[in-house]
Amino acid sequence: MKRILHLISSIQGNQSYSLQLSRAILKKILDKYPGSVVEEVDLNNVNIPHINSSLLQSMFTPADKYTEETRALLRYSDEAVAQLLAADIVVVGAPLYNLTVPSTLKAWLDHITRAGITFGYGENGPVGLVKDKKVYVAMSSGGVYADGPAKGADFVAPYLKSVFGLLGMTDVTVFRAEGVKVAGLKDTALAKGIESIIID
Repeated sequence: MKRILHLISSIQGNQSYSLQLSRAILKKILDKYPGSVVEEVDLNNVNIPHINSSLLQSMFTPADKYTEETRALLRYSDEAVAQLLAADIVVVGAPLYNLTVPSTLKAWLDHITRAGITFGYGENGPVGLVKDKKVYVAMSSGGVYADGPAKGADFVAPYLKSVFGLLGMTDVTVFRAEGVKVAGLKDTALAKGIESIIID
């Protein structure tokens, strides 16, 4: 049995390609690990505070110095970190919007990137503290970014691999439904993405 955290960031609801792809990933995980528990979080339905100076200062405040104000400022961040740490597997729905991830997903990532909690610093730089987790990314895009002339404009897959890697989650697999707006590709884009799913 696995604990799975499923993050939804698309604004397209059930019509979302990334959501349909992430649900297909979930199905295959559940087929492999029957009885697993899924915690689904639609980031569009969560009031995620953007990082400001007060919140940033609170993130670097030692726990024994917390005030009620500090705890209130950190409430969402602490909850998001707890959800992440409780999971064995993380499934992230990540459509490409304006060449990068949706702002809700970026905000969530800002809240789980916590010095001293999810990463630290060693003699040679940052050290990830979140270990032994598998991350699957369900990426969708109107064009084709895995290969070809637009490959350098993909700021979704490389970014997510980098930020999860910073936190210690280096086992990241990206499945793509791409070309969903391209004639000749769009009719089969989702099916090809689903067909590519292999759960290791």
